Amino acid sequence: MKRVLTYGTFDLLHYGHINLLKRAKALGDYLVVAVSTDDFNEIKGKKAYHNFETRKMMLEAVRYVDLVIPEENWEQKIDDVKKYDIDIVVMGSDWAGSDKFDYLKDYCEVVYLPRTEGVSTTQIKEELNLQEPQNGINQIPNT
Repeated sequence: MKRVLTYGTFDLLHYGHINLLKRAKALGDYLVVAVSTDDFNEIKGKKAYHNFETRKMMLEAVRYVDLVIPEENWEQKIDDVKKYDIDIVVMGSDWAGSDKFDYLKDYCEVVYLPRTEGVSTTQIKEELNLQEPQNGINQIPNT
C-alpha cells in the first residue's frame, strides 16, 4: 500500500483544495491530511475563518481523504512520515524549493503539484471583503 501525506490549513474549502486532494490520492492508496491547528496558524501569522475542528470535520467528509491529523509545528514532519509509514509527501508547487519540505526527500518521495489556477483562499477572502452587502444580507438590522 502506497501512503501519501499532505499539509495545509484548508480554510474555506474550495475546488482548488479538492483538486489537490484528488491528485494526491491518485498517487497512492491512502491519503493522510495534516491540518494546521489554530495555535500553529497563529505562530505562522495566519488567521483561519473556521477553527481546527471544523476544518478537520470538513476534510473527513471528502472522499479522497482517509485520515486527518493535526499539524502542530514545523518540526513534526519527519515524525509524521515515520509514524504513518508515508511513501510520498505532496504539496502545492508554491512550496517547491522551500526548506520546509525538501529535506523530507531523505525519508520519502516529495512531489510538488501545480496549484489550481483561478482560485485560492487568499483570493476568496480578498474578494469577499470587497463585495458590497446585497439585499440586506450581512447588514446589521436596525433595532
